Amino acid sequence: MFWNLCRESFAGNVCSRGSNLLVRDGGIPGAVIHLARGDFVALTVEGTEIEAGAGVRLKQLAASARSTGISGFEWMEGIPGSVGGSLRMNAGAMGMETFQRVVRVQVVNLRGEFETLRPEEMQIHYRNVPTLRDRFAVSALFRGKPGAIEKIDKELAESIQKRKSTQPVAASAGCIFKNPQECPAGKLVEELGLKNHSVGSARVSEIHGNFIVNDGNARSSEILKLIAEIQMSAKKERGIDLQTEVQIVGVDDE
Repeated sequence: MFWNLCRESFAGNVCSRGSNLLVRDGGIPGAVIHLARGDFVALTVEGTEIEAGAGVRLKQLAASARSTGISGFEWMEGIPGSVGGSLRMNAGAMGMETFQRVVRVQVVNLRGEFETLRPEEMQIHYRNVPTLRDRFAVSALFRGKPGAIEKIDKELAESIQKRKSTQPVAASAGCIFKNPQECPAGKLVEELGLKNHSVGSARVSEIHGNFIVNDGNARSSEILKLIAEIQMSAKKERGIDLQTEVQIVGVDDE
């Protein structure tokens, strides 16, 4: 029954923790299931390998790696997402991406069958893993490398400091746009003079041009209008088609 509910209500629209998600004002017309128990949040370490369920938070994964002397996960510490979401989007930061550490992924297909996939068997792109469009990640095995805790702590601290100094603390859905080949999206928005540009209570952060912050009571429609204005400006002024990294789901408010 649980799987039938997932399949009927969520096919192609799994939300993970929602950290890089924008839900339209009409909400999601279906079940929203929080994977917070059982195998979904299981985490085990063996040698330099970590197996984690889809509901495990990236912060927790980074902490477990640190406590067992495994390096290569320091960049995950400040990402407010989970393993499932990072797999679906090939999340990344600080020059690293999720699938650089993945050994294999356990998934469930739309027939309710379990499969185990290795990265070489999957379509993996920048901020998009099409293979997981019609399969749901259940868990993944990651591999790091041995590291001294002092060095890991230093890299964790550097990652945290970089985030604090370059990203807003205000409410947001994370990075709005994928980085185009021409230049980083945040730099492009800044060069277009759109920092602090707003629509209603939705505003481009003055700290980082690739973040839209909520100044209080912003509606999704305001954020979507601001996104469209930025895309229009990028196309008109620079000939660049900005694509959204944030996932947009749900229905418009009637």
